[in-house]
Amino acid sequence: MLDYRTHIDKLSMFNTPPVFNIFVMKETLKWIKDMGGVEAIQKINEKKAGLLYAEIDRNSMFVGTAAVEDRSLMNVCFVMAPGKEGLQDEFMAFAKERGMVGIKGHRSVGGFRASLYNACSIEDVQALVDCMQEFEKLHK
Repeated sequence: MLDYRTHIDKLSMFNTPPVFNIFVMKETLKWIKDMGGVEAIQKINEKKAGLLYAEIDRNSMFVGTAAVEDRSLMNVCFVMAPGKEGLQDEFMAFAKERGMVGIKGHRSVGGFRASLYNACSIEDVQALVDCMQEFEKLHK
């Protein structure tokens, strides 16, 4: 004899839409539209990455890990400059004291990684740049 409750439960698993996922996507698309659309988000992302890469290139304490033509707009990886490697833990603590979290690099690469995803603002990136500049002044 077929147990209708088991049969209905199995059917409902296949017919229930992922409501939370749909809601999150709706809110994300609305936010992108409110920001000016994909083109505007692209310009903001380019500005954020440009700001941070300019500081990495300028700052005597840090060097980027990717070739200029291969640089990511989303994940900016950098390390301490040659001769400054011993300051890595100090910079990590310095940055953390100033509210910079999640910048520790990948365990196989080391260094630092700033994730500049869409929700990261230009002001957030500027705060990291300011932190890097302050650290450089302390060690000149």
